[in-house]
Amino acid sequence: MRILKFGGSSVGTTAAIRQVADIISEKKKDHHVAVVVSAFEGVTDALEDAVAKASKGDDAYLQTLTDLEKRHNNTIKELVSIQNQSHTLAQFKMMFNELDDVLHGVSLTRELTDRTRDFVVGFGERFSAYIISQFLSDAGISADYLDARKIIETNRDFGSARVQFDETYKKIRDYFSEADPDSIQIVTGFVASTSSGESTTLGRGGSDYTASLISAALEAQTIELWTDIEGIMTADPGKVKRYFVIPHLSYEEAMELSHFGAQIIYPPALQPAMKENIPILIKNTFKPEEEGTRISNQSIPGESIIKGISSIDNITLLTVKGSGMIGVTGISARLFGALADAGVNIILITQASSEHTISLAVLPSQTKIAQNAIEKEFKYELRDDIIDNVKVEHDLSIVAVVSDNMRRKPGISGRVFQALGANGINVVAIAQGSSERNISIVVDRKNETKTLNTLHDAFFIANVKTVNLFLVGVGLIGGKLLDLIQKQAQKLLDDYHLELKLTGVSNSKKFLIDDEGISIDSWKKQMMSEGEAVDINHFIDQMSELNLSNSIFIDCTASDAIASSYSDVLESNISIVTANKKANSSSLATYEKLQRLAFKHNVAYLYETNVGAGLPVVATLKEQVLTGDDVIRIEGVLSGTLSYIFNTFDGSTSFSEVVRSAREKGFTEPDPREDLNGQDVGRKLLILTREAGMKLEFNNIDIQNLVPEGARDVNTVEEFFNILEEHDDEFAKLFKEAASDNKKLCYIARYEDEKATVQLEKIGPEHPFYGLDGSDNIVAFKTRHYQDSPIVVKGPGAGADVTASGIIADILRISNAPSFREEI
Repeated sequence: MRILKFGGSSVGTTAAIRQVADIISEKKKDHHVAVVVSAFEGVTDALEDAVAKASKGDDAYLQTLTDLEKRHNNTIKELVSIQNQSHTLAQFKMMFNELDDVLHGVSLTRELTDRTRDFVVGFGERFSAYIISQFLSDAGISADYLDARKIIETNRDFGSARVQFDETYKKIRDYFSEADPDSIQIVTGFVASTSSGESTTLGRGGSDYTASLISAALEAQTIELWTDIEGIMTADPGKVKRYFVIPHLSYEEAMELSHFGAQIIYPPALQPAMKENIPILIKNTFKPEEEGTRISNQSIPGESIIKGISSIDNITLLTVKGSGMIGVTGISARLFGALADAGVNIILITQASSEHTISLAVLPSQTKIAQNAIEKEFKYELRDDIIDNVKVEHDLSIVAVVSDNMRRKPGISGRVFQALGANGINVVAIAQGSSERNISIVVDRKNETKTLNTLHDAFFIANVKTVNLFLVGVGLIGGKLLDLIQKQAQKLLDDYHLELKLTGVSNSKKFLIDDEGISIDSWKKQMMSEGEAVDINHFIDQMSELNLSNSIFIDCTASDAIASSYSDVLESNISIVTANKKANSSSLATYEKLQRLAFKHNVAYLYETNVGAGLPVVATLKEQVLTGDDVIRIEGVLSGTLSYIFNTFDGSTSFSEVVRSAREKGFTEPDPREDLNGQDVGRKLLILTREAGMKLEFNNIDIQNLVPEGARDVNTVEEFFNILEEHDDEFAKLFKEAASDNKKLCYIARYEDEKATVQLEKIGPEHPFYGLDGSDNIVAFKTRHYQDSPIVVKGPGAGADVTASGIIADILRISNAPSFREEI
């Protein structure tokens, strides 16, 4: 025999009920079946609302009654043939009048007991089971209506009554032994009765329990729980979008998941099935072809290490601590005994090995009850200050990682906490049972969704990691970056299990943030139509409030205002990748503050493209310092513009013409003075010296300004060129002097002997920079380990393509993905 249970969503409409009939008809071909049904979707809530209003004398309950009667009558008229409607409507009317009379009495007395509430809310199942039994009979499927109050006996704990198993199982067996074996029993879920016939309920979700009790009593082959989803998911679909169905669970795994918030199965329903070793199958009424989830007495070997992640979104943590607890026998017994006497349900317990601290989680509604019970039990210890006042922490969530496969497998906890740490999620408390089936962590409620997504990414979907990118600046470099991300998206997913999702984007006029992701193909159109007026503080606030896992803020601007906001970004536990040099080349205090914040919040602050665009200059230097090497000298050509100008300036063309040509080719800034004044090179040198551990300010660098003094303050670029032409002879003389000694001109940044300079120098063939060509950059690091032969990094040091490549490389470093820059 198979026991089929259909939830409220499965019987929410006439179309759904017809689908249920098809499933029953199909199952009946091969098996004896009994069917348990819930109330029509939303009816139990409506009954709860009606009886509450009636108890307050609010006549609005009458409208609820009218709506319920109309809905059920219409369902009968749609499902039952004309010739059988009158009888069905009449029988339903008799049931409904009973409900009406009870609610009328409640409204007159304005008194509502748990017993009366149980009686009222149980009508939903009685209505649905009767109507469905009549519909099936009318359709030619022999069916009987069975009120479960006849076969399930409980104690008098109204609201969530306890089943009397021996009496219940006997009644079930007796009833089914006498019932027509060719007729399907359509059983009311949720409801039961006491030995004296008083109506009780089994708790919300109790229809699962009804099905499990019947299956255990009859030693059924399988329990099938039909609902509106495909099975038990790896995580809550409302909070984790990349969820999928778990094909197999053990009873213990299902129990752990349901205890910590998974709503698919009512926890008490597992016990009778588990005791009799009856498999439970979770199926989708509307997609019966899907496999669903099978719950049985064992996990399936070879499946994912983690089966599922669930959560309780709002709990309170109470902590009892004090020196008076250490080594004192019976403290735990007194604590939990007092809470049990007060009727407090404890969700999680964790105790320090020193016996100094015990923390426990409860639902917010029981916080005050629990606190009072603890304070009453330990009033003398509190008075004598040997136990501290009870610490109460609100607005917390519990997230549980569950699987039988975690047992005796090292490294699972490490993987959990590494993922959380990398996303700046603070763990308030931890609990893990000796069974190793569950790792439960307490986090701030605001971090619940982020925690779920972080752990889901860490363990599921072939370890695919979704990285949320918030890009500010979509000019030349930002645009190339988006092109590169789009071009490499599939490769990143296939080869590196990495999904780069554009979650926020901003230009100088508008910004748009969308946690569902923004299409790289149409970001501009979408931003201009749906975005808000640009405001970097508002952008950062929205980004922080989303609190998404694996978030990276990318700055492709040269804005001081955006650079000054980096502290807020890092304090929001969001990593930064920036091509903007302004923050790192501002005051030493700012540079050091950003480094400290990144370390404190366990996020990344990367800026490889600050020096040398896509060249691994900063990373190379940082690695040397981290491995204990000492930097003796830094020497480099750090401007692609000035590299091009002096590599092109060969005496055959005037210096001003070379600069003008470089500007026309796009090698310089629109105003070449920004290149020739050496300030940009000075900022790059400053960043490198700071990375090497030197505490320099920008004004400590001696920078040679190549812009003639008279041209520095003129208003237009053309005026600048006119004055520059007047100084062509000076540059020609410098070139000739160098050439006469077989040397060439090179604009070099250098740090050595605690002195930082940026100046035009004459270098000979023995110098490593002599062979520099085109617009290439080159940097040489002389260190304690590399004195005779310095570390040299050389290559294109400017350009949107290589800079975008460098930004991608930093994103991959943060994402712990292998570098693929050689492939792009």
